[in-house]
Amino acid sequence: MVPDDRKYTQEHEWVQMEGDVGTVGVTDFAANEMGDVVFVELPEVGSEFSQGDTVGTIESVKAVADLFLPVSGEVVEINETVVDSPELVNTESLDDGWLFKVKLTEPEELDKLMDAAAYGELTGG
Repeated sequence: MVPDDRKYTQEHEWVQMEGDVGTVGVTDFAANEMGDVVFVELPEVGSEFSQGDTVGTIESVKAVADLFLPVSGEVVEINETVVDSPELVNTESLDDGWLFKVKLTEPEELDKLMDAAAYGELTGG
């Protein structure tokens, strides 16, 4: 499932905008490929990053994957629920399994991301 209300990265993160704040998570495709997620390391609130920076990790029974920031900005909130219950990344990756929110500093970077159709082509969906 690839909702068309968000943008996607080649690394399988999504960002959903509300004003100048984007909610970031990983796609269903990535969650399924990783297997059971057992640990999530997220960036600290107040941290500033550039598009493409590594901002954390997701550890599953299969591997550890880096999290990349889809757009430049400042982390304004993390999802404490997913830190305590990392399995939400598998079961609710597009909703309650979101990872963090970022206030964009370069909104034009959204234009560099894929829409749902392009992401679906990338993943064979």
